[in-house]
Amino acid sequence: MSNHDYHLIIIGGGPAGLTAGIYAARAMLDAVLLEKGAQGGQVMTTDWIDNYPGFPKGVSGFDLAEQMEAQAKRFDLQVKMATVTKMDLVGPTKTIFLEDGSSLTCRAVLIATGARPNQLGIPGEAQLTGRGVSYCATCDAPFYKGKSVAVIGGGNSAVQEAIYLTKFADKVFVVHRRDSLRATKIVQEKAFANDKIEFILDTVPTEVVGDESGVTGLGLQNTKTEETSSLKLDGVFVLIGIRPNMEMLPLDQLDNDQGFIHTNTEMETSQAGVFAAGDIIYKNFRQVANAVGEGCTAALSAEEYLENNE
Repeated sequence: MSNHDYHLIIIGGGPAGLTAGIYAARAMLDAVLLEKGAQGGQVMTTDWIDNYPGFPKGVSGFDLAEQMEAQAKRFDLQVKMATVTKMDLVGPTKTIFLEDGSSLTCRAVLIATGARPNQLGIPGEAQLTGRGVSYCATCDAPFYKGKSVAVIGGGNSAVQEAIYLTKFADKVFVVHRRDSLRATKIVQEKAFANDKIEFILDTVPTEVVGDESGVTGLGLQNTKTEETSSLKLDGVFVLIGIRPNMEMLPLDQLDNDQGFIHTNTEMETSQAGVFAAGDIIYKNFRQVANAVGEGCTAALSAEEYLENNE
């Protein structure tokens, strides 16, 4: 052990990484969590979380992240502000290279670098994120009971989320840039049969409109005629895919699907001594609750690995 800087290095300080850090610190592992920004990850940008257990009245993303961080500190988890640029995960000694030119070694690595939603990049989107602009219908749909919303996108996720939104919203517009959807036929048929959904095809959003109260509308442009129009709305759901935060990952050393890391049920990757949790792994659902569970499992698996490979 003296030949390594740490037993375990956790990369990423979102819910999965912080949970893993809590478990690692409680297990008295010599562990460090590396995070390039504020602790909490994407949850920090979430205005309100209504479906995380233990908070019957809901909790802001900022407050939840702050409480997770405080709990990790209570167990004396080492946290370093650092940007990871690359890694070598092959063999019993893992090496993590940092932006400042230094490097750290360890016997086990837990990757929790997360993912980020693709954005439209149009005026008003960033300013109104968390105030009517959302990237997760499962997370925020209950806030739109009796209201009117738009879903941007035409793939399976977008159309399925549009169907889910009709449980709450009175009207759901699906805006897609092409003349046909990319979702599978069975998903399309279910959406077309829902009288709460209206499709606006061959159209792209040009601006999210809002005021101090939040989103009030959406500017549109037809891709064929270039005609402009607008919708009065209470919310906009941008569902045009997500990207893994993989820039620092040695994907040639890990089994992955377009950057999303494959794991087994114990959060073990294809590389011995390397574990992954949270939105960086290949999975169907990305919620705070399952990220926390995965972080717990990954930390326990890492502890077991370290014990069996002393």
